[in-house]
Amino acid sequence: MTTLDNAGPLLETKLYVPRLRRGLVARPRLIERMNRGGESKLTLISAPAGFGKTTLLTEWLAAAPVDGRSAAWLSLDPGDNQPASVWTYLVAALRAVAPGVGGRALSLLQGPQPPPIETVLAPLLNELGAAPNDVVLVLDDYHVIDAHDIHNGVAFLLDHLPPQ
Repeated sequence: MTTLDNAGPLLETKLYVPRLRRGLVARPRLIERMNRGGESKLTLISAPAGFGKTTLLTEWLAAAPVDGRSAAWLSLDPGDNQPASVWTYLVAALRAVAPGVGGRALSLLQGPQPPPIETVLAPLLNELGAAPNDVVLVLDDYHVIDAHDIHNGVAFLLDHLPPQ
């Protein structure tokens, strides 16, 4: 486990891209659709449990050409409905592929009274805008998040994404 300053221990496995499984059935049509969707701000993959959403994402990332794009991964679970926790994990995921990004956001999150999420996300977005490579952020199992504050923060993030 690692820590981000005073955030306490973070479970690093939440930040790992899952390994591809043996015997994987190739899905070239879905991978092609994912490639086209990768040009958008948001790609939503929706299907019932067990239909291979995580496997598809893992396969897509593994099949992606090395074009300077980095993939940050965050596996979410029902315990991630606390805004400070989910934003700390999200910053940790981004820092794994864009070192130095999110320092100001983390310091704001760790304050005694965290400010409105827009105040936390603005410097994060500015730092992402200065990142040299494109960054893909995967929020696996986002459907378990039911906190409106987190949904509002994700909407703010999407509305203000830098070009890459």
